[in-house]
Amino acid sequence: MTEQLNRVSWIKGGDALCAPLPPPPAHIYRLILLGAPGVGKGTQAELLAQRLGACHLSTGDVFRAAKTLPKEQLSPAMQKAIVSMSRGELVQDETVLAMVKERSRCLRCRGGFLLDGFPRTAVQAEALENLLKWEHRELSAVVNYDLPLTVIVARLSGRRTCPGCKAVYHETARPPKTPGVCDQCGGKLYQREDDREESVRVRMDAYAKSTKPLIDFYERRKLLVTVQATGTPEEICERTLAALSKH
Repeated sequence: MTEQLNRVSWIKGGDALCAPLPPPPAHIYRLILLGAPGVGKGTQAELLAQRLGACHLSTGDVFRAAKTLPKEQLSPAMQKAIVSMSRGELVQDETVLAMVKERSRCLRCRGGFLLDGFPRTAVQAEALENLLKWEHRELSAVVNYDLPLTVIVARLSGRRTCPGCKAVYHETARPPKTPGVCDQCGGKLYQREDDREESVRVRMDAYAKSTKPLIDFYERRKLLVTVQATGTPEEICERTLAALSKH
């Protein structure tokens, strides 16, 4: 199931069904995608979904959808997640796992899957491992996108956002036609607090500390595939496919 098709089962959970699926691919991939903010993991998920025929299962998409769905359409886990997010708290491991369990049919998708945003901790990884065993499914690999800290800082600290239409620009990679002004609505662009260089470095330090146990977990299971996230999105995608083929 590619990114262009709907993902109703994943977004809504419960008894929701996706649109009719295309024929299953010749080789089914079940992947987890890891990568720090700024490495372009979301873009790679879209490209890989198209190339592999796998469904992009992003927990971030579910959390965002939970904020807009009517209350009667929210599952118990999504309701708990909404409460945590409204308080500015991290969604607890057991809530995230319950949300994934509510969507376990997606783990059986005949096109395979790309899990993005889950697991985030070794505890979640172990719980997912047990869930997949219950579903008689196995991971193909865990792709870890790696990029030097200096490059990540440059990418994120150069971002500018429009407060009106939420369009995002970059001072060098995707500058607006008029400096500081949104091309779409004319709004005055600003730098988000968490995109400032000092904030980015703090975020990267926290990410590295929280992700190391997760990387160690998958290294021990010989599932980790590290891909350098340099170059164009297409080059990185080709590098990923080549690494998966060798793995």
